Amino acid sequence: MPLFYMELALGQYNREGAATVWKICPVFKGVGYAVILIALYVGFYYNVIIAWSLYYLFSSFTFELPWTNCDNSWNSPNCTDPKLFNASVLGNGTKYSKYKLTPAAEFYERGVLHLHESRGIHDLGLPRWQLSLCLLVVVIILFFSLWKGVKTSGKVVWITATLPYVVLFVLLIHGITLPGAYNGINAYLHIDFRRLKEATVWIDAATQIFYSLGAGFGVLIAFASYNKFDNNCYRDALLTSTINCVTSFISGFAIFSILGYMAHEHKVKIEDVATEGAGLVFILYPEAISTLSGSTFWAVVFFIMLLTLGIDSSMGGMEAVITGLADDFQILKQHRKLFTFGVSFGTFLLALFCITNGGIYVLTLLDTFAAGTSILFAVLMEAIGVSWFYGVDRFSEDIQQMMGFKPGLYWRLCWKFVSPAFLLFVVIVSIINFKPLTYDDYTFPLWANRIGWGIALSSMILVPAYIIYKFMNVRGTFKERLAYCITPENEHQLVAQGNVRQFKLQHWLTI
Repeated sequence: MPLFYMELALGQYNREGAATVWKICPVFKGVGYAVILIALYVGFYYNVIIAWSLYYLFSSFTFELPWTNCDNSWNSPNCTDPKLFNASVLGNGTKYSKYKLTPAAEFYERGVLHLHESRGIHDLGLPRWQLSLCLLVVVIILFFSLWKGVKTSGKVVWITATLPYVVLFVLLIHGITLPGAYNGINAYLHIDFRRLKEATVWIDAATQIFYSLGAGFGVLIAFASYNKFDNNCYRDALLTSTINCVTSFISGFAIFSILGYMAHEHKVKIEDVATEGAGLVFILYPEAISTLSGSTFWAVVFFIMLLTLGIDSSMGGMEAVITGLADDFQILKQHRKLFTFGVSFGTFLLALFCITNGGIYVLTLLDTFAAGTSILFAVLMEAIGVSWFYGVDRFSEDIQQMMGFKPGLYWRLCWKFVSPAFLLFVVIVSIINFKPLTYDDYTFPLWANRIGWGIALSSMILVPAYIIYKFMNVRGTFKERLAYCITPENEHQLVAQGNVRQFKLQHWLTI
């Protein structure tokens, strides 16, 4: 929440995107370029997930959902009818969530992805034309939602941000009435405090909250730059963060009630059906829906929710890229529609790699490396740049100019000490605890992991690269160059006078 508040205030006060907002400390402009590149990487594969949702939505308009039986062209001879399923089918300690021979699992991996036609990331094949069309529809929707900036995206958000709440509430009410739902909810509310000792838990939590709140991707800075100068962004930060966390908490009831129902139906433990990511959204949940009365209705409702949620999130990421670069290069701002088309079309072309037969391997690679350690590193540098080099005291004065009051001691301590320390810990641990990438039973080759780290480093390297570039392009002595690099652009005249506040001990000690 402190970083969420920081980004809102930063964008609102400076009225700039993720890159040009660093006029407050020019040497950190590389952080802005890093988060813009990360947001662009995420757009390459996130739109593919939305395209899957659209494909599932189209497939749901049938009397019998296509993932309910084994009588389809994509099913394997070993496909197991869920009506005949029992725990003995698993054997060898295999969890139900990892059992890939159910109609729902085969529809996802064989009917949609065609994963069985790929031997690995080295054997991608051609893009699937059905998914290509869905991806094109998604990109067209995004383009027309963004081409006029917040004038259009602000109107679209009224639908994409509110409709999911209606659908979530409907799914929740129906979910808790299902047999076994109580057991699922009980498992959801059970806390295993021993897991808190594991570093990976904190890494996953940090990454998830950044995705959930949008911090670190330049989204908040971009949208806040359109706020009125005296808007109460402190209230917005508290309200939005609270609603986000409450929504996530309530969503857990909707999800685990279904997991409890699935465990009850197949007579297995909750932990055997519990999973995350695509397995939950595109296999377990659709399978559960297919067993309900009026399954077609519930499937359509569920995938409309996924579609609107995805478009809403993708709009934010693309707006961060467009605003961030348009504010930095006036020629792009003057031709915003054309630039928006270029970004949209570019993400479409690169996303085609993710909808090939082996596209899920590319998507997994990007999902792991494009915005994992790199986004944590970018936010760490952002916190250091604002809190230490620009100064918490000066940042607090900026907020006072906007809203008439300074942030409390809690926020200032978090910005200067707590948040940077936590982020540094998470970045270091995420690097130390890295394990070679896998997808189910497939282990990625060494060269694929190296490409992944190359993708991660491509954004992180922009921070030190810009520091060197900026320092080498400023004239003067070493001390003068350093002063110009770390002094806000509107105070450069003070450098000529020798009045550089960062060269005084008081600047670094003030909270």
